[in-house]
Amino acid sequence: MTTRPHTRHRRRQRDPETRAQRKQRTREALLESALSLLEERPFASLSLREVSRAAGISPAAFYRHFQDMDELGFALVDESFAHLREMLRSARESNDYEGVIRNSVAVLASHVHEHRQHFLFIARERGSGVPALRRAIRSEIRLITSELATDLARFQELRSWSSRDLGMVAALMVATMVATVEELLNVFPSEPLAERRVLEVAERQLRVIVLGMAQWNTTTLQ
Repeated sequence: MTTRPHTRHRRRQRDPETRAQRKQRTREALLESALSLLEERPFASLSLREVSRAAGISPAAFYRHFQDMDELGFALVDESFAHLREMLRSARESNDYEGVIRNSVAVLASHVHEHRQHFLFIARERGSGVPALRRAIRSEIRLITSELATDLARFQELRSWSSRDLGMVAALMVATMVATVEELLNVFPSEPLAERRVLEVAERQLRVIVLGMAQWNTTTLQ
């Protein structure tokens, strides 16, 4: 009698991978394979057959996970931004501008390190990639800008600002962060001092925007 629970426990440990788990693992393999192939190439140059082969599945099996290559591209865009948005929201929980600036720049640098392939893909496709992917990337950047504008409104001195002015400041900050990502991608991991300079410039640029906010008359150019 005393051995039965232990036997059941061992049997559960040896349970085979479920169908849903296998499907998710294969989907992740396709995304990872595509990112690896995209390190030196534009998305438009990839073929379904090539990505399937790199993931170790047949082209027919590809369609169990994505309708076509465009859908795979959209999944890559979503995957690239989803975690970043969450981390940036956490970074903006500080109650002062200086804390928000430091935390946001540090989060961005860390995320570029951890997801370099994703950012290489975004940086390349944002400017000259497949039109549908360019639109998807622009949409994600607008979402980040909108969320930042909402967070800025919680600061006491900005509560009287119009949504247009908040959106303008948020757009300036996000543009600075996008430029910083592109600079970081051009810095080799073996150049920590060069990276530090990039981050210091980003922090200074964001501080200049904050200083401008203090002088901005919200009735100007209404």
